[in-house]
Amino acid sequence: MIYNSQEYARLRNAVLSVSVIAWIAILLEPGAATCCQASDSATSLKWLLYSTPATSLARGWAVMLIAMMAPRLVTPIYHIWISSFARRRARSIALFLAGYGTVWMAAGVVMVAAELTAKCLAFGSYLPASGVAIVALVWQASPFKQRCLNRCHSHRPLAAFGIAADWATLRLGLEHGLWCTASCWATMLLPMLLPQGHLLAMAAVSILMYCESLDPPRAPSWRLRGFGTAWRYLRLRLRDPQAGGATFAPGAQTHSTLPA
Repeated sequence: MIYNSQEYARLRNAVLSVSVIAWIAILLEPGAATCCQASDSATSLKWLLYSTPATSLARGWAVMLIAMMAPRLVTPIYHIWISSFARRRARSIALFLAGYGTVWMAAGVVMVAAELTAKCLAFGSYLPASGVAIVALVWQASPFKQRCLNRCHSHRPLAAFGIAADWATLRLGLEHGLWCTASCWATMLLPMLLPQGHLLAMAAVSILMYCESLDPPRAPSWRLRGFGTAWRYLRLRLRDPQAGGATFAPGAQTHSTLPA
């Protein structure tokens, strides 16, 4: 299959539309349960868990994932699109999303638990968010972060038929979810711990994560990532509102060509 800029643009717009719908759902959400300011933090945590069903927590986490992470999935979804027969495309994309979502939902158990614990032990305090912000900034600049980003660009060749094709797309989703979670866990957790400005922080983090995904793979080193690309992308969009977001041909990178 050959990369087609118009086909890519249509797919990108469809994925971004899903993200916008999720953002609208978040804005229309009447409000999430918050921990009461009880002196007994353990009692407060039990009350919060009792008053907020697990299904509600899972649904909120899923909507947050769709809103923030969908823009990062344009390139891998397009890789599946051009690598699959037309009759298998919907099935292959669904399997990829199932694998990707499974990893992030599992990570959400830990991250939501951390959010609830922080709210109950330090209600209204910026201390937990400040600590995570420092960790996120160090992680954002670390060579380990770059290794994770490089793996996020890894799009293995996909089988064309049968069980092998299904397993290949599911495996791609699991692998992409694993490396995406390793790359973005700290920046995703930061807005969750803020007592105020949660939605604004979510939007800023979403833009940062999307912009860093536009960078091609690089050799691991200590450097801030995403901020420069966000600034260049903003300038490009201001000069030419019709300019595309991708800085390299989707699917051009393979596992064997990535820096270690």
